[in-house]
Amino acid sequence: MEIALTARTDLSFADAVSRVRETLAEQGFGVLTEIDVQATMKAKLDVDVAPYLILGACNPPLAHQALAAAPEIGLLLPCNVTVRTDAGGTVVQAMDPQLMVDVVDRPELQAVASQAAARLRAALAALPPAS
Repeated sequence: MEIALTARTDLSFADAVSRVRETLAEQGFGVLTEIDVQATMKAKLDVDVAPYLILGACNPPLAHQALAAAPEIGLLLPCNVTVRTDAGGTVVQAMDPQLMVDVVDRPELQAVASQAAARLRAALAALPPAS
């Protein structure tokens, strides 16, 4: 099973982070949490890693619907979106919300997962693609 929705872009890391925040907001997602993996690895382990950011994205109406259907789904929220560099540019990935349905085996979450996935796909599709 594929766990991520993926987009590759030629944007710099900083520009990609900024644009991802914009495209998520356009789709009704706010960023609740942010983990700078590069800074954390340096501070905690004195290890140098490439730029890597984890954004905890939440669409409140969809989160409310999911929590009402299955309170334990909070363990899988918010939707993580990562921005990282790789040899060919910047990679943006979002957790596929279908995982919620698969992990908790609650068919009533299917509609919410489908809506969230469509919005995340739209956010990623709005990024300029890699050439």
